[in-house]
Amino acid sequence: MNLHFRKIAGELSLSEKQVSTTVGLLDEGATVPFISRYRKELTGSLDEVQVAAIRDRIEQLRELDKRREAILKSLIELGKLSPELEKLVREAETMTSLEDIYLPYRPKRKTRASAAREKGLQPLADLLLEQGSFDPVLEAKRYLSEEKGVKSEEDALAGARDIIAEHINENAEARGQMRELFIEKGSFTSKVIEGKEEEGSKYKDYFDWTEPVKTAPSHRVLAMRRAEKELILSLDISPAEEDAIGLLNRLFIKSSNRASEQVLLAINDSYKRLLKPSIETEIRLFTKRKADEEAIRVFAENARQLLLAAPLGQKRTLAIDPGFRTGCKVVYLDEQGQLIENTTIFPHTGAGGAAEAAKTVRHLVDKHQVEAIAIGNGTAGRETEAFVRGLQLGNVTVVMVNESGASIYSASDAAREEFPDRDLTVRGAVSIGRRLMDPLAELVKIDPKSIGVGQYQHDVDQNKLQSSLDDTVISCVNAVGVELNTASKQILAYISGLGPQLAQNIVEFRNKNGAFKRREDLKKVPRLGEKAYEQAAGFLRIRNAQYPLDSSAVHPERYSLVEKMASDLNCQVGDLMKDDSLRKKIRLENYTSESVGLPTLTDIIQELAKPGRDPREKFESFSFTDGVNDIADLRVGMKLPGIVTNITNFGAFVDIGVHQDGLVHLSQLSNRFVKDPNEVVKVHQKVEVIVTEVDVNRKRISLSMKTEEQEAKKPKQRQGERKEKKPQESDMATKLAALKSRFS
Repeated sequence: MNLHFRKIAGELSLSEKQVSTTVGLLDEGATVPFISRYRKELTGSLDEVQVAAIRDRIEQLRELDKRREAILKSLIELGKLSPELEKLVREAETMTSLEDIYLPYRPKRKTRASAAREKGLQPLADLLLEQGSFDPVLEAKRYLSEEKGVKSEEDALAGARDIIAEHINENAEARGQMRELFIEKGSFTSKVIEGKEEEGSKYKDYFDWTEPVKTAPSHRVLAMRRAEKELILSLDISPAEEDAIGLLNRLFIKSSNRASEQVLLAINDSYKRLLKPSIETEIRLFTKRKADEEAIRVFAENARQLLLAAPLGQKRTLAIDPGFRTGCKVVYLDEQGQLIENTTIFPHTGAGGAAEAAKTVRHLVDKHQVEAIAIGNGTAGRETEAFVRGLQLGNVTVVMVNESGASIYSASDAAREEFPDRDLTVRGAVSIGRRLMDPLAELVKIDPKSIGVGQYQHDVDQNKLQSSLDDTVISCVNAVGVELNTASKQILAYISGLGPQLAQNIVEFRNKNGAFKRREDLKKVPRLGEKAYEQAAGFLRIRNAQYPLDSSAVHPERYSLVEKMASDLNCQVGDLMKDDSLRKKIRLENYTSESVGLPTLTDIIQELAKPGRDPREKFESFSFTDGVNDIADLRVGMKLPGIVTNITNFGAFVDIGVHQDGLVHLSQLSNRFVKDPNEVVKVHQKVEVIVTEVDVNRKRISLSMKTEEQEAKKPKQRQGERKEKKPQESDMATKLAALKSRFS
């Protein structure tokens, strides 16, 4: 195990003690958020990304150890384990190298080579491989046997070549070098399948496409694979054949004689029949894994930004799920997001309907002293927004809300449980309103893959995607913290140390016994033991709590420390939280100990200053340009406000209010060189864009975020330079996945 700690420490540029301590905490059941927030002294202040990377790497190494032991056991049972082979197996550092070593010994079904061995042709194959000066045909005569089915010299030589071909395929050095050749010099080559041109028009950029394996970006790898799966494209992954054959010749050709000619034939057969298909399959898996990791990283980062979008807060809110023929569903939610009243209006079905709808909205706004109106951005969204703004409702904030996933929530078990007597459209409107008030609290009720920030999410490894998104949601929920007395069981389930069952138990206990007065009361919840309490308590808040620290992120295990600080200053804990002058008198070095250092003490002081502080940005109102409601309304050169909805490796998608997001290509995000769009934009960020191209038929909108001043300063393209044309396929996917990729 110490070897593992040393290896991980080297890979992540950490100390061995940091790694061993973190693994120990994880093995004891501590969660990533808890370790990074409340165990800084033990880990040397590792952040969540580093803790998660240690967790994932130790899991990989333990899986490698399990496979290593299984292989050793198999080799013993087969009677093949020698000291030299055992040394190779124990020193293998990757799963790939381990499997290469085991391949020649692994039990396999009958092959052409095994059939040749049964005919007694192994000695002939061995002799040919030595490539001495002899006549292969004369030597082959010695192996003729009607009984064994070796009827001619060519039969004998063909069988021997089959044995040599399998030997080459199973040679660990050959496989390793061939694998490297495929990665370094291999290419993706895609061609359209005859007759599929029209059906696969969206993939036309790939109808005759070649790209190096080494540099192909994730979105194009996933696009080609999807098109191949849909039987639109044929896809080949390989280096030039002469390079591959040349590599094998250098490894296995020792002479230039008639025996060598037989080995050359075996090399060609081995490559085309065995080695190329095998290595190509590996490279397909390798490039797919790399593409998945990158897509998941981008997807997870976008999900994080959306989950941490600025909340409007506890405001009396009217939420509208727009519609034309079926009308607009309207719900009123109180400050806690509880559904109080709902109705339906028909503002788009004629003057009478609009007049009655206006009357209804004004009545609800006056009756409930509504502070904000949330309008879904789906069908009839812009028209409904124009209608509501036209009512001139004074200081009421009107906001378009991205409703992606609202329909998923409205049909979910959670929605049915909360609103068993309401139809889907009412539940959807509630979700839209709550999403404005607190995006995080509402979005955790929806599968992250359905919240509108992903493409190719169904093509990537679903287990890895779910794991990454779970990490992201857990990180976001625990970073913000949860109000214990109003939180849904869905968001409580993501709190460190809890999970679905304990979250359900907390809600049931709260419903039966009333609001929690102290954090300590959590210990009364059925099945919530000391370990779960330790992991969860610091992330749960009680607004206006009896004990002041219960409303902060200060962990209960440090309450006595804060009480000592207050006692030393002859004041109460509450006084410390209210009076900055008192906090400035605290000398942190006086309170350090073996278990508490300056990192934790600094966190405590920050919490005393702003207890339960929400790390999310402050909410800012936003509205689209009036009169620009459809793609047909767009004109090249228009300057429009927009909201970033998706970020990919090649740019950002922006909602400009026309029911079709536009693309700001990487080259149009800024005048300066931009490698990663996240350097410039974030999901849900408000931006100003210029329309540069509109294709109404294909529903494609090209946008730019460059200013005129930037364009004027743009250096002229040097002679001989040209931009590489890339297919415009889009995908969506944290630093966490980037670290994971280093272990492959």
